[in-house]
Amino acid sequence: MIRLANQIHPSSISVIIPVRDEAGAIATLLHEVLDKIGAFYHVQVVVVDDGSCDETYEIVQQLATNDSRIILARHSKRSNKSAALRTGAMLATALWIATIDGDGENDPADVLAMAAQIDLTKVGKVGLVAGIRRHRTAGIRRLVASRIANFLRQILLRDNCPDAACGLKVILRPLFLAFPYFDSLHRYMPALTKRYGYETLHVSVNDRPRRVGRSKYNNISRALVGIIDLLGVFWLLRRTTLGSTLITEHKKIQ
Repeated sequence: MIRLANQIHPSSISVIIPVRDEAGAIATLLHEVLDKIGAFYHVQVVVVDDGSCDETYEIVQQLATNDSRIILARHSKRSNKSAALRTGAMLATALWIATIDGDGENDPADVLAMAAQIDLTKVGKVGLVAGIRRHRTAGIRRLVASRIANFLRQILLRDNCPDAACGLKVILRPLFLAFPYFDSLHRYMPALTKRYGYETLHVSVNDRPRRVGRSKYNNISRALVGIIDLLGVFWLLRRTTLGSTLITEHKKIQ
């Protein structure tokens, strides 16, 4: 059982990094996160190793030994990105959490611009700040697949988010943990945030080319799984009616 911390630093943010076989990128990324975000906030970095088969776990373990701001968790077998994010959120201690992909394509400096849109010390109307990648570096096939997925998602979910798959997000930890868990949850955070009664802000972010490793997905698997998930989330949102209650309760404690 994971014990949740009761105390929250008044100017803190927890950064969650899900990784799988990212031995060539994770050390550089961690140094970036600690240097760039840590210069402005009390930062906690939760790295969740989702069943890596390379030296990712050992690299992060060594870095965590020398820096108490790094927390390392490990899944015994691959459980996918959304499961890793949920594990990280359960271990996080800040009111707000930031999510960053472990392959180095996200720029940690963008978290600062995203966090500047909200007050990290309290809960307000905004529940999510979502990154929108500019100048995408992905291949043409991934870009086409992404645009088709976004088009279909807008028709069914109307989440007003042009890039729901972007790994950079800053979200209220209690809100994220209130979401029903399912695989690919990370792709539907804007739609769920809206349904739970919170607003989403969008911030343009960098999309850096992957220097090492390769994508864990292909376009065919994305499409097949995405259609099933989309229909499932459409049904789920129609069965969810508790959003306004959450906002009312948060207003009472401010």
